[in-house]
Amino acid sequence: MPVSDTPNYIEYAAKDLNATKAFFTQVFGWIFTDYGPEYTAFSAPPLDGGFYAADMQSSTAQGGALLVFYSDDILATQARVEQHGGIIIKALFEFPGGCRFHFIEPSGNEFAVWSESVPASH
Repeated sequence: MPVSDTPNYIEYAAKDLNATKAFFTQVFGWIFTDYGPEYTAFSAPPLDGGFYAADMQSSTAQGGALLVFYSDDILATQARVEQHGGIIIKALFEFPGGCRFHFIEPSGNEFAVWSESVPASH
């Protein structure tokens, strides 16, 4: 059950719904439900959301919000992102409390992944 006054759902544009669905299914295990040819919803607890068909992208350079995933094994997550068509746009970097990288998914939206554990081999 949703919790009052907390983030519950997020939506992004996607120029290629099928490629975006395949990417997030393969990399993060998301489950999708189509609602017609121009909208697909995903389940990625604790946050759900959707993608709508549009030729726009979200990026931090254009002031877009950044959805950041957490990973226990950031190098393995980065490998899956790259293996399934994601493009790393900001290489793994350290910050106080951990490290992260940014990537673009097949429809052009920017996301990031962070971890508390900084890999020795980066």
